[in-house]
Amino acid sequence: MTHTEHSITIAAPPEAAYRVIADVLSWPVFFTPTIHTERVGGDDVDERIRIWAFANGEVKTWTSRRHLNAGVHRVEFSQEITQDPVATMGGEWTVEALSEDKSLATLTHDFTAVGDDPAKLDLIDRAVEHNSRAELDRLQLAAERQAEIDDLLLTFTDTELIDGPVAEAYDFIYRCQDWPDRLPHVSRLALTEDVPGLQVMEMDTRSPDGSVHTTKSGRVCFPGERIVYKQTQVPPILTAHLGEWLFEETPEGTRLSARHTAMVKPEAVPELLGPQATVADAKKRVREALGANSTTTMRHAKAHVEAGR
Repeated sequence: MTHTEHSITIAAPPEAAYRVIADVLSWPVFFTPTIHTERVGGDDVDERIRIWAFANGEVKTWTSRRHLNAGVHRVEFSQEITQDPVATMGGEWTVEALSEDKSLATLTHDFTAVGDDPAKLDLIDRAVEHNSRAELDRLQLAAERQAEIDDLLLTFTDTELIDGPVAEAYDFIYRCQDWPDRLPHVSRLALTEDVPGLQVMEMDTRSPDGSVHTTKSGRVCFPGERIVYKQTQVPPILTAHLGEWLFEETPEGTRLSARHTAMVKPEAVPELLGPQATVADAKKRVREALGANSTTTMRHAKAHVEAGR
């Protein structure tokens, strides 16, 4: 059994950090490695959760049990269903008060590798080291900015109705490797999918001004239902961007929706948009840019599906 421990000092009371740790559904917004989370059972004291996250550049998924103790700001966890190279994994989050407005957050892990393989153990150790530091850094940011988080977050949904079956609309979004030939704003796309439905996508997109931007995303695909994704490389005006493609069968055809959640980086706003620009201005610009690309994708999906009927 290997034991690791990582800590960070946070300029906020323990309650602020604990709220972020306890609310696992918000982790994709705050924690860089986390792509998607779901509660699959239990309640606010004992819960079962499923997590999809980056580990050493690959998308991994596992199911964990968590015991939450709000009174002492502690969350204990143990992986119930692991994925190679992990054989067992457990640990805990704790938050201790250092003063009235300062706390110490600590994340521990105890793990073993499949077959006690030293090479696999090294892979786990590197993933735990990288992800723990990334999660604690973002926990610090989220806890210290908790009062302004709502002002920094932007969530919106655009929808397109397609006269065709869900399966064909889903296939258009799922087969993103075909987008350079199908979408005018995509010039290059590299896809890795070692496990069906778990994708790593690197994409170059052209802006209206002709500039090219590279994004990298992890995608989790639920066939015929939805595709969720998280960008690991975001525009400099954002600290996070995640999205979801939703497919719904209706009497009129397929309702395809693109949902975005983004968090603005306030310190970048004056530099990128001018000294008089506000967070509201940034959110408006982000809404227009993200909405334009996903709406273009949905309209081409609609044209592609309907042309084949």
